[in-house]
Amino acid sequence: MQLTHFTDLGLRVLIYLTFPDRTEPVTISEIASQFDISRNHLVKVVHFLAQQQWIVTTRGKGGGMALAQPIDKYKLGQLISTLEGHTELIDCAKPACGLKGNCQLKHILDRAHKIFYEALDVYTLKDAVATPTREAIISLHQLRLSR
Repeated sequence: MQLTHFTDLGLRVLIYLTFPDRTEPVTISEIASQFDISRNHLVKVVHFLAQQQWIVTTRGKGGGMALAQPIDKYKLGQLISTLEGHTELIDCAKPACGLKGNCQLKHILDRAHKIFYEALDVYTLKDAVATPTREAIISLHQLRLSR
C-alpha cells in the first residue's frame, strides 16, 4: 500500500506545526519553502486540514495556521484514513468481476485495511514527532530564522 502525495503533504504540515515554541502563526509559503513543495498543492492540503478542524487558520497580515488541538489528540490512523479518502483497496464492480460474491479476496483485503488503520491509531502525532524527529523540526524552524 502506498500513501498519496496529498496524505504525505498533510502529515508534513501537521508535523511542522508541532513546534511548541512558536510565537507567530506558520504560513503556507514558509512550509512550501521548508519542504521544497508546490505552494499551490499546499493550499489545497491546508484548506482540507482546516475543513477537518485539525488546524486553525487566519487570513491577512500576520495570519497563518496552527494546530487546533494538543498533539496527543491526533490519532495517526484517523488522520491517514481521512487524508486518503477512505478508499477501498479493490473495487469488484469496476471492471466487473465474474467472481463477485464468491471470492474471499475482497473480504481479506478489507479486513487487513481496517487492521492497518487500527494499528496506526495506537500512535498519535505526539509519537510521530518524538526524538529524533523533534530535533529535525527544531532545526527547520531555526533555519527559517536564519534566512
